[in-house]
Amino acid sequence: MKTEFRPLNLFSLFGVELLKIRRSKIFWILLIPAVMMWLPSAMNANVNFIGSYDISPEHNYFIQGYMGMAWFMIPATLIVCTVLMHQTEISSRGLVKCLSLPVAAWKMCLAKFLVVVFLTVVQLILSIIAYYGSAVLASRLYDYDFVLPLPYVCRVASLIYAAVIPAAAVYWMIGVLIRTPIFSVGLGLASIVPSVLMLNTKVWYCYPFAYPFYMLMTEYGKLVPELFSTKAELIPMVPIGIGTTLLCLAIACSRYGAAERNSGSL
Repeated sequence: MKTEFRPLNLFSLFGVELLKIRRSKIFWILLIPAVMMWLPSAMNANVNFIGSYDISPEHNYFIQGYMGMAWFMIPATLIVCTVLMHQTEISSRGLVKCLSLPVAAWKMCLAKFLVVVFLTVVQLILSIIAYYGSAVLASRLYDYDFVLPLPYVCRVASLIYAAVIPAAAVYWMIGVLIRTPIFSVGLGLASIVPSVLMLNTKVWYCYPFAYPFYMLMTEYGKLVPELFSTKAELIPMVPIGIGTTLLCLAIACSRYGAAERNSGSL
């Protein structure tokens, strides 16, 4: 009796991709930045008592701690993860084996991007845990309560990480199109540097890499209105962010595994 083959759907492929990275070092890559950013914050929490703006030390501690995450650590982590995921498949010929299966290449590409989004959620959770651990440590070191309510922390942190999705789509597209790791990583890291400068222009919303830092600074503006805008300009940021995500995913899906197919490796 013949066994009927049922093609894997997108979420089944997503589960397979999760199994592939279960024994990788990607989760350590997510954890290290959180610890690196929050441990020094706890050790030097006394600087939050000194400021020229009317902001509480606990809010300043939270905002200052997430500044490094929003500007550099979150995008840099995504760059490394996307390149590592794609290069692992290429180096082990896993991509060639996957493309030989009766599964659409675009589904495999989207499944891998869903893993990138999942890793972003994991780092979000790790950053919140790291914040509370450092806030408790700072509170004991300096005899002051630096701990903020959980709903507030989760809301702000979630907005920051949600805003990074368009940039993640760009990084994934770069990882698919550029097969040389040093160039794809270098191009990704180069995109991070101008993000703060772009916020000072009128067309900042055209630069998705600035979105996470923008969301954090908007929250900062609610606490210090004289420093930054107190209201996030979701229009045109959200439509441009969605458009950027869809365009980059469309390009990545259309070119996924193209080199293997064209070389006749399958």
